[in-house]
Amino acid sequence: MHLNYALMSLFLLTLFGCQNQEKKGDTKAIKPNIIYVYVDQMSANMMSCAGNTYLKTPAIDYIANNGIRFTRAYTTNPVCSPARVSLMTGRFSGYFKDDKGHEVRENRGSMAIPEVSQEVKNTTIASYLKKANYELYFGGKEHLPESLTPKALGFNKFSDNERGELVNKAADIIKAKHENPYFMVVSLINPHDICYLALRKKATSKNDAILLKRAKVELATLDNAMEIPEGVSKEDFYKNYCPPLPENYEPQIDEPKAVKSLIDNRPFRKNAREHFSDNDWKHHRYAYHRLVEVLDKEVQVLLDAIKKSGQEENTLVMFSSDHGEMSASHRMEHKSTLYEESANIPFMAMWKGHIPEGQVNTTSLVSNGIDLLPTVCDYANINGVADSRGKSLKPLFEGKQIPWRETLGVESEIGKMVVEKNGLKYMRYDVEGIEEQLLDLKRDPFETKHFTNDPAMKSNFERLQSIYNTEWFSQ
Repeated sequence: MHLNYALMSLFLLTLFGCQNQEKKGDTKAIKPNIIYVYVDQMSANMMSCAGNTYLKTPAIDYIANNGIRFTRAYTTNPVCSPARVSLMTGRFSGYFKDDKGHEVRENRGSMAIPEVSQEVKNTTIASYLKKANYELYFGGKEHLPESLTPKALGFNKFSDNERGELVNKAADIIKAKHENPYFMVVSLINPHDICYLALRKKATSKNDAILLKRAKVELATLDNAMEIPEGVSKEDFYKNYCPPLPENYEPQIDEPKAVKSLIDNRPFRKNAREHFSDNDWKHHRYAYHRLVEVLDKEVQVLLDAIKKSGQEENTLVMFSSDHGEMSASHRMEHKSTLYEESANIPFMAMWKGHIPEGQVNTTSLVSNGIDLLPTVCDYANINGVADSRGKSLKPLFEGKQIPWRETLGVESEIGKMVVEKNGLKYMRYDVEGIEEQLLDLKRDPFETKHFTNDPAMKSNFERLQSIYNTEWFSQ
C-alpha cells in the first residue's frame, strides 16, 4: 500500500515536472509578445557591440548580448519606402507596379502603388497575425502607399511621432495588461536626420526647400549632433573626436555609370562628393554617430518598459533598419546604393529564456524584408508565406544548425544584386545601360574595386549571373 502510494507520487511528480519543462522550453506552446524596433538609415557597423569605438549604444548592445546578432543581414531595397513595403508585405518592392505600370524600386514609385491585390491583402504580416489573435500596434514613420498603411492593414496606429513621444507611448502600451499577445512596430526616424546635413548646403529644388522648411525638429536634432564639445578646439575635434575617414573614402575604381548618375541626379549629393573637405566628411561622420546615440536612448525607454511590465521573458524583441548610410564611403552620403554601407543593415533578436544569449551569426544571409514575415508567423504558431523564398529565422535564433540559403537578392533604384555566402557579390546596374560587376568582400571588403574581368573569376561570374536570372530576378 505504502509502496503503491510512493510510486504514484513519484509518477505524478515526474509528469508534473515534464509538463513544466515542456511549457518552459517548447516555444510552440507559447505565443510571445513581439516588438519590432525598425529604425531609419542605420548601417550594420553603427553599434558598439559591432566593434565601433566611436559611439556607445548600450541599449542596442543589450538586445544583441542577450540574444543573437547577424552580421550578414540585408535590406530588400536600400531606400525608405520600398524597404517599408517589404516590411508590410514580405515581398520585394519590385513585385509591385506603380501608377505608370513600372516596377517599383524607388520612393516615388513605391508611394504610387495603387490598390494591392486580394492575394497581397490576405498575406500581409498584419493579416496573418490577426488570424493568430494578435493585437496589432504601429507607431512612428510610415512612408507607405495608401493601400499598405498600418491603418489600411488593421494596425492600431498609436503615434505619428517618430522620436521620444513615440517611445513613451509605446512604453505605456507595453506596461498595460493585454488579454492577447501583441505585435508592435516601433518605427523610429533616427539616425535619418543626417540626411539634412548635405541637403541644406545645396538645396536647389522647390521640394528641397519644402523639406527644409518643415524640418525644424530634424535640423535642431542635427545641429545638436554636430556640436563640437565645449572647450575642444576645431583642430583637436577633427583629429581626436571625429571618426576617421573610411578606408574606402575614394570612389570605387572604374565606378559604374549608374552610381555616378545617382549622385548627379541630386545636386546636394554631387556637391558633397565634389566639394566637401576631409573635415566636412569627418564632421558628417561624427554627427551620424551622435544621431545613433540619440536613437539608442529611445530604445532604452522601450527596454525599461519591458522590464517594468514583468514580461521580458514573454517578449520577443527584434531590431533592424530599413537601410544604411554611406557616411563618406566612396565620397558619398545618403543611401540607395548596393554598397555594403547602404545595403548591409543591423538585425538582432532577443527573447530571454528562449534565444541563447551572446550569439553572433557571421555566415547566414538574412533579409529583414522577406524573412521577417515568416519568422513572426512562426513565433505566432501559424504558417506565413508571402515570397516563397522568405525563411523563418526562428531556428537560427535558437542556434540550430540547419541548411540555409547560399545566396540572397537585393534590389535598388539603380540596379540589383545577388550576394553569396562566401562574400561574392554580382551586381547588375541598369539605369545607364546594363553594367555588370563582380565584387569579392573577402579579397576587398571595402569594395574599392571589382573583379569582373579577372579570368580566375570567370566561372564565379557566370554562376552568379545564372543564379541572378533563375533564382532571384528573372528577365
